[in-house]
Amino acid sequence: MPLWTIYHTPGTFTDEEKHRLASRIADHYEQVGLPRFYVVTLFHETRPEDFYVGGERAPVGVRIAIDHIARRSADRESRRRTAQWVKGMLQPHLERKAGLHWEFHIDETSDELWMINGIAPPPAGSDAEKSWAESNSASPY
Repeated sequence: MPLWTIYHTPGTFTDEEKHRLASRIADHYEQVGLPRFYVVTLFHETRPEDFYVGGERAPVGVRIAIDHIARRSADRESRRRTAQWVKGMLQPHLERKAGLHWEFHIDETSDELWMINGIAPPPAGSDAEKSWAESNSASPY
């Protein structure tokens, strides 16, 4: 499950921009074989008086925490490619905002610590996972 938690100051994203970005994120993971419903994107508007960088208030900022659970990078080069993909996806949405401070990080968590609707997801690439992707929902397997 990719979980994208996006903290941002007010006015950074319109509702339409949030929808476009969340759809684009889900599109990518679907293209690499994950069931689309694995992808969760949460937007948290954070007041400028609650957003600090280096101990100083950031009037406009975005901080993104990405949790990768369904898959993990095999090696350093794979992790670099993933970071570059995230950067490339975010840049068009963020670089047009004057003075915006933005950053992200990606954590990779054990898939053994994850369930959807109380069901441990099927093994990566298995027929059961393909069935989940086709139905876009979790079911016993």
